[in-house]
Amino acid sequence: MPSLSSVPRPAGRSWFNPSTWHLRTRLILLSMALLVAISSAIGVVSYATMDVVLTNQLDSQLMQASRGRPPEGNPSGRPDPLDARGQSVGTLNARVVNGQVGSAAGFLSSDATRTALTARDVTILEALPHNGEPVNRTLSKGDYRLLATATPYGDVVITGLPLATKQNTEASLVLTMVLVSLGGLALIGLAGTALIRRTMRPLEQLSDVATKVSQLPLDAGEVALAVRVPPAAAHPGTEVGSVGHALNLMLDNVSNALEARQRSEMKVRQFVADASHELRTPLTAIRGYTELMRMTETLTEDGWKSLGRVQSQSERMTALVEDLLLLARLDEGKAPDTTDVDLTQLVVETVSDEKVMAPDHTWQLQLPDEPVSVRGDTIQLHQVLANLLSNARKHTPVGTTVTTGVMRSADGSVVVTVTDDGPGIPAEFQGRIFSRFARADAARSGAEGSSGEGSSGLGLSIVESIVKAHGGTVELASRPGRTEFAVRLPGTRR
Repeated sequence: MPSLSSVPRPAGRSWFNPSTWHLRTRLILLSMALLVAISSAIGVVSYATMDVVLTNQLDSQLMQASRGRPPEGNPSGRPDPLDARGQSVGTLNARVVNGQVGSAAGFLSSDATRTALTARDVTILEALPHNGEPVNRTLSKGDYRLLATATPYGDVVITGLPLATKQNTEASLVLTMVLVSLGGLALIGLAGTALIRRTMRPLEQLSDVATKVSQLPLDAGEVALAVRVPPAAAHPGTEVGSVGHALNLMLDNVSNALEARQRSEMKVRQFVADASHELRTPLTAIRGYTELMRMTETLTEDGWKSLGRVQSQSERMTALVEDLLLLARLDEGKAPDTTDVDLTQLVVETVSDEKVMAPDHTWQLQLPDEPVSVRGDTIQLHQVLANLLSNARKHTPVGTTVTTGVMRSADGSVVVTVTDDGPGIPAEFQGRIFSRFARADAARSGAEGSSGEGSSGLGLSIVESIVKAHGGTVELASRPGRTEFAVRLPGTRR
């Protein structure tokens, strides 16, 4: 049969919604983001500093190379920038006379010869400013640092050094910093994850304790609230420890309140059991004297009516006392005396009894072809069926169809259903219908009001208690035009 209730599933975490992430995940990601920002800042500053240093070194070399040396046999001492002695491979030397680059200009090769300039190189060199400030240009041999200096002799000396060495050094610096940063991020990420997990462990312990407490059945019965936050996570000297200490204090208070409630319930149950037991004797005496008066006394018509009322009310009170005594015994948790019970036969007999009591209802059976047996107390299981059928009879109008069914489910359990097509039970009352003395006469007014047969409000509570004592469950599904009580009991092996 379909489930009578559904439990809402908690919303799952989404990587696209940071508010649903674990706190440790957010801390790890935040730490990694800060570390990336710091590494990036250090890398940018280091690269800029190295670029300035290397550029200054290159400019110094450029200035020295641009001065040249006096050529041998030149008595005037005029420096010759095209003299290759002492210059490194790849150095560019050129002289610009009357706006044109001389034919002797070129790049210094490894064999001390010069490689000629291309037309594009010549155009770039002729366009250089003559202010003595180094500039960067891209020539046919690659990127160069160039210096154009006007001499006192009316010409312009151009000297250039390749930027490849500087670029290679900077690329090595970038690669080294990237590798070191990635290694550091990985190492610190792993270490940080372990550290944060260890730091967050007390919070996980608090969550575990709260979860275990939330799963305890605190609504009724004796509850052993022995779950506490470990001392390591309940030290009031830290923030998390203060929360753990406060949670332990709260659990102590709740435990004391539950113990006080249990003691109060036990006193009430004991009082009910004692009072019910003591009421048996006077009720028996009242019924006995009533029967004696019927046999020995001569009464008026009104006297006979009054005596009949006394007898009916004493019988009703006796039934109430017996119900209270049964509930008291069930509350003690005593297991019922079980035997193999032919549930099919028991249903047939109980429904037959109800047919005699309420012929104005339509009684139907839905039984399997083979008998269905369960382990249980025959008297108590008969009372379960009688209470459910009596409930349908009392609270539905004349002509209502009541169907009792027995079936064996796929998991081996046995399900007994009592279904009627009456007016139904209000939704606001369904949640407390199995509570003791719960009554909703206005909702399902039927034969009860006309016949004067009262309801103590204990019938369905007795049903639930007996079914639980047999290891089963009872559920209710009701709407206008259909009300179904389903009792599920452990089945016996076939």
